[in-house]
Amino acid sequence: MEFSFPILNADSPISPSTMPFTVSTHRGFLPVANPPATLPPSFAPLESLLTRMPIVLADGTPGLLAEGKLGETVEKELPDLSEEIEKYKDDAGVMNAIYRDYSFLLSAYLLEPCHLRFLKGEGYGLGRQRLLEVIAKPMVKVSEIAGFKPFMEYAGSYALYNYRLADPSLGLTYSNLRLVRAFEQGLNPSSSEAGFVFVHIAMVSHSGLLISGAVQALNGALTSDRPRFDAGMKDLLEALKEINGVMDTMWGKSKPNGYNTFRTFIFGITSQSMFPEGVVYEGVSEEPMAFRGESGANDSMIPLCDNLLQIPMPDTPLTEILQDFRQYRPGNHREFLQAVKDQSEKASVRQFSLEDADSAELYLRALDYVREFRWRHWCFTREYILKFSKHPTATGGSPIVTWLPNQLQAVLALMIQVEPYCANASVNPSTNGPAIKDIQEIMALVKSQQVTLSKEVAKYTAERASSAASVRTS
Repeated sequence: MEFSFPILNADSPISPSTMPFTVSTHRGFLPVANPPATLPPSFAPLESLLTRMPIVLADGTPGLLAEGKLGETVEKELPDLSEEIEKYKDDAGVMNAIYRDYSFLLSAYLLEPCHLRFLKGEGYGLGRQRLLEVIAKPMVKVSEIAGFKPFMEYAGSYALYNYRLADPSLGLTYSNLRLVRAFEQGLNPSSSEAGFVFVHIAMVSHSGLLISGAVQALNGALTSDRPRFDAGMKDLLEALKEINGVMDTMWGKSKPNGYNTFRTFIFGITSQSMFPEGVVYEGVSEEPMAFRGESGANDSMIPLCDNLLQIPMPDTPLTEILQDFRQYRPGNHREFLQAVKDQSEKASVRQFSLEDADSAELYLRALDYVREFRWRHWCFTREYILKFSKHPTATGGSPIVTWLPNQLQAVLALMIQVEPYCANASVNPSTNGPAIKDIQEIMALVKSQQVTLSKEVAKYTAERASSAASVRTS
């Protein structure tokens, strides 16, 4: 029996009720239609606040966040628009846009005091511990309808639903992308925040082939059709090559010294010192709530590879965080990833790969692209965060030094286990040349990175322990 999860394609009908983040082979994990850039007229007060909110506005003048005036302005101007949400509950795209915009205001409101302290060179201190009812009530209502947590998420708000096309006829080319909402420099497409968001969108624009390749490979394993499996794996490799290539452009599109100018606003509540007891959502519950923050780790591309390739993760608290992140993806993405995991286990994809040398090589090369992705993510963490901040947790609430290496070391270890199965591979699928030398080069890098990663984790762990001890004794 083949993989039967319903996946849209370019010919699938799209209606207002279609959930924006429905998996498709033509849009991948991007929304099936481009996001609305503006809200319905009844949400004009929210739209006005968001337009004036960024640190630097489009005309170069300071916005509300630059001067610490957002909180007081929200209290003066924003009415409770909860009842307006009901009018659009049957339009999934509009609901997602309302969710996006309330999530931006929510995060800015809670974290504005932390941003002001950061500008002074101080620690983040405490954020606002209570969320105004005029934000909390509509946020809870719209998030329930749209299928998200009542907090900012990577796909549904900050990144993948936060763009418009400057020229619709040019499609999803990088230079044609514009932000809808921002914290840092308004709608400036060359800002570090814009680059951060756009590179993620550009990466995910290649996920359609990733999905179709994964499904073809899975079906090949389920039906014991090796040519079909190998063909699917080759498509998977092509997609991962493109995704990694785009990812590498982050260095030039979003500068390391610019990331922390907006990073404050994408922190969550869970495991963050800014919210030691959680946040009370006024008008909803007096019991404090806690949610993880926006994180690229909540993207669905690498988790798809993890599930398809059956990459075993260590039984550690760090892996439990990885599992908790699953809640912070769109519902259809979660269901698709779980279906792939279930069917991959049924087909024993890893074992099927290793029963043939050529398939094993394709499998190893897929692991290598996952390794490359995760290694680059670690390099981003090192260069964008560890060198500029002593804060112990990432925006999603995971330990900043040890969490990514937890997954990366698992991939490196698996690659070493897989290498012997490629000994008799006949053809290098990338160059049509001898396979062995290329694999040897890959494995030399793997073994080198194992050592380097362990040393870097030990170094940054020791440095941060020493810094924390100095703070306690000062």
